[in-house]
Amino acid sequence: MALILIADDSPTEVYVIKKILEKNGHQVIIAEDGEQAMELANNKHPGLILMDVVMPKLNGFQATRRLSKDPATSAIPIVIVSSKNQETDRLWGLRQGAKGYLSKPVSESQLITEINHQLGF
Repeated sequence: MALILIADDSPTEVYVIKKILEKNGHQVIIAEDGEQAMELANNKHPGLILMDVVMPKLNGFQATRRLSKDPATSAIPIVIVSSKNQETDRLWGLRQGAKGYLSKPVSESQLITEINHQLGF
């Protein structure tokens, strides 16, 4: 399947999402903040990034904007997975370059459906 980068500073969220992804045959790498997400995206070239918004150092909106504007990483689809669930948050995330936006808590079916859509499965 795909190598997926989870960018989230919550160990509980990472654990839950990682288990779902591995159960569905994906490999997972983890970033605990936006800066680490950018570094891993550049070095590991994941097939998809699941990006939280509220993180230390560089938030998910900032990291998404930078990754989507960088020619080296702009082809990697980013799906924001956040507890920020207002329509304005979703629209802002998409304007930063995200290809999808899911609100936490995300169900396994929602997550896998979105990933499959983004990866063309």
